[in-house]
Amino acid sequence: MRRFLPYLRYLRSLRKPLVGAIVSGLIYGVASGAGLPYMLKYVFPTIFGVDAIRLKTWELIAISLYLPLIFIVRGLAGYANAYLTQFVGVRVLEALRFDYFHKLQLLPLAFFQRKSTGDLITRGLNDTNQLQAIISLIANDLIKQPATLLGALGFLIYLGFTTKGVPLVLLSIAIIPITVLPIRFVGKKIVQKAQSMAAQAGSITDRFTENLSAVKEVRAFGLETMESNRFASASAIMVKVQMKVAKYALLLSPSIEFISAVGISVTFVYAYRTGLKLETFLAIVAALFTCYDPVKQLGAISAALQRGAVSLERIEEILHAPIVIEDPEHPIPVDRLKGAIEFKDVMFAYNKDVAVLRGINAKIPAGTVCALVGPSGAGKSTFANLVPRFYEANSGSVTVDGIDLRAMRVADLRKNIAVVSQDPVLFNDTIFTNLSFGRLGATRDEVEQAAKDAFAHDFIMTLPQGYETIVGERGGKLSGGQRQRIALARAFLRQAPILILDEATSALDSESEAFIQRALKKLMQNKTVLIIAHRFSTIRDATMILVFNSAKIVAQGTHAELYESNVLYKSLYDQQKQLPPSN
Repeated sequence: MRRFLPYLRYLRSLRKPLVGAIVSGLIYGVASGAGLPYMLKYVFPTIFGVDAIRLKTWELIAISLYLPLIFIVRGLAGYANAYLTQFVGVRVLEALRFDYFHKLQLLPLAFFQRKSTGDLITRGLNDTNQLQAIISLIANDLIKQPATLLGALGFLIYLGFTTKGVPLVLLSIAIIPITVLPIRFVGKKIVQKAQSMAAQAGSITDRFTENLSAVKEVRAFGLETMESNRFASASAIMVKVQMKVAKYALLLSPSIEFISAVGISVTFVYAYRTGLKLETFLAIVAALFTCYDPVKQLGAISAALQRGAVSLERIEEILHAPIVIEDPEHPIPVDRLKGAIEFKDVMFAYNKDVAVLRGINAKIPAGTVCALVGPSGAGKSTFANLVPRFYEANSGSVTVDGIDLRAMRVADLRKNIAVVSQDPVLFNDTIFTNLSFGRLGATRDEVEQAAKDAFAHDFIMTLPQGYETIVGERGGKLSGGQRQRIALARAFLRQAPILILDEATSALDSESEAFIQRALKKLMQNKTVLIIAHRFSTIRDATMILVFNSAKIVAQGTHAELYESNVLYKSLYDQQKQLPPSN
């Protein structure tokens, strides 16, 4: 239970239902643990004893109502406890799941390069669902069973002092702690197996995610059978681990029942030798049974909590992950920037061994169209990604208008930057909603004007629902050119002074490229533009070119200057010039 104590803070807003759950659980425990044995000791002898014939009718009826009264109280209290506990648990999990999702929004992009998508989904859904299932399992027992155990023990102690059976009671109670031994053994085993099960669940989710994101490639290369076999292999490992968890979890109940039976047998022998009255012995046996059942249920709860601790540990790995990119304690207020970018002796590495950028110095005046050129892996995209602080430089500084990026709020910086990627992602929502992400709160007229500027308005109006058309997952209902124009329209709507283009026309047909090139010329006016150039045909409008190689800027200038002076640039340009134009 100590593992879950830090999360008691989630209970602050749930004090009333929590208190109600505790009180109703205590009432249930007293009614179960003491009420039923009391009936065997005092109620039954009254009815079946030698003096029973003297009972009046109303007295007999009153005594007989004791049993349904106990069960009414027990039932109502048990229901209230289960419902309120479930309510509290579900609300806590809701808050925990939200915190997990919100933390993912704050973590840097580098974090997601170290974690697979399937594993993160499994933690956010499967592991939280596991916690919810455990709460559902223990909702009926977490308070009621301890209360029942205490009620039964209390009755045994009371019985021992009132019937001169203290030695027998002490003997009976002494056996109860022995039942804890299998609980501890099984708990340790379950932790080990649950860790393996959680990790394997992440692997299976990875298989699903990877397969569904590559449906075209799987069919194009005839990989259907291979993919099915890979999934079957992962699933078989999962079944094996699940059965190991089940083996130890199911072993708990018969172990406790066997120890309980031995304890009652010892009590039976002792009671016979001491000449204990039948009603007293039956009351003791009932109280012992009432004790052992809560112990058995608490053992199941312990096993469930062990599994829950594993899920919680996986969630906490994300919740406690450091947020590298944070706002400064006293940020410099920033409104609209001009867009002058400068890198000063910047070094960046995704890991400590390999630097992606080393000793980068560059000054890009406001209003400059700057192309980033170089072989694959030279550091072009990383350079551009440092400007919106998608990553944090390991050393050196990046400034905009002379202000260090780390001195301003991240939100203030990013509202001054628009990004159009090579493969833009649209959300499974309407076109209007996807466009409005460019600037939340934009009016309908502003959204439509941005679409017109991006040459998207005409094709949008041909769709059945126009701007209310659902684009599908990742924009799958639209063509590549249409998705790109939606992305450009978002950039128009943002009206940011800095624009980052990650080869926005590289995968388009000639007609779509023509539209987008016209839109880009208008979009780039009076802005600082960083073009990550994969094709040299896209840099004809650049006023500055930075050539990257081996994590450094090796040359800077215009196309004409670099073609004459830089061997690498000339080689790259000539190679692409010989390639046939894209369709």
